[in-house]
Amino acid sequence: MKIRLAQYGISHDHASGKANVMKESDEIDFAGVFEPSSEVRETLGQSPAYEGVHWFTSKEEMLEDETIVGIAAQGRVSQNLTFAREILEHGKHVWFDKPAGDNLDVFRAVLDTARDKKLLVQLGYMFRYNAGFQFILDWANSGKLGDIFSVRARISSSISSEAHWQRWDSVGEHSAGIMFILACHLTDIIVALLGQPTRVTPFLRHDGHDVPWYRNNTAAVFEYPKALAILESTALEIDSGKARRLEVYGTRGSAILEPLEPPALRLCLDEERDGYAKGWQTVPVERRPRYVESLRAFVADIRGEKSPDRSLDHEFAVQETVLRAAGLL
Repeated sequence: MKIRLAQYGISHDHASGKANVMKESDEIDFAGVFEPSSEVRETLGQSPAYEGVHWFTSKEEMLEDETIVGIAAQGRVSQNLTFAREILEHGKHVWFDKPAGDNLDVFRAVLDTARDKKLLVQLGYMFRYNAGFQFILDWANSGKLGDIFSVRARISSSISSEAHWQRWDSVGEHSAGIMFILACHLTDIIVALLGQPTRVTPFLRHDGHDVPWYRNNTAAVFEYPKALAILESTALEIDSGKARRLEVYGTRGSAILEPLEPPALRLCLDEERDGYAKGWQTVPVERRPRYVESLRAFVADIRGEKSPDRSLDHEFAVQETVLRAAGLL
């Protein structure tokens, strides 16, 4: 039986992609979209992703529809905490896009509501279901790479458009720029690898010629008792997709993913292990479209076919670390 889902807001960068995968999934009955701003609907709503979808005339029409069991919160970062709270209060699961706002106390309350009502909250960190990341997380967390002592991560973009800046109105976007809105994807992975850091030191610069408030050349250092992670993100890089990378170094081996999409993985081992040779080698990994696997996981969780791949405690730890890297905590 299909799961009936809807979408709340269309201003997030992932919004049209999420709408597409819900429309195309054989497991989903996509009920439609509610966008509170008529101006946004008239502009972003013209995307082919929304062709033929039902537009709810009010949020109540969507939220009070008892046939809808889950809703994707896809508004601006400044809106999504409110959207998520409303969704949960109406007894529906939340596919909640990243990052989870910029107020940790409000996010904590959202997660408490989910716990009280036994509802799901899945954050929209798209690399969680990337096969390259899954390989590295499995090998690192199972001890096959030994003790992890160093992680280096880089995720950048080219100069953002004025349309993006106009939609960026949250404290996090204005205070930390690309470290907050883009590098959070790799903060999620670092926390999955190493847990919450004992100390985070952000470096948030504005360089270049775009709007002066935009922190577009950034880095953060995550300190652990026996490990160090360095995260870099800039909006000034040419052809940045091919240089996005994750490097994980352990006492028994190393893994380097570059680029992240489509994933290209190299593995180095101290000795032959699990069918892989000693030394450096290339590991073939499956190429997967964005959002599809995360939606499948969300549906399986709703059906009770499995437990969530990330706990609510993990979601909170990631958000706290994102805000520390943004200089907001």
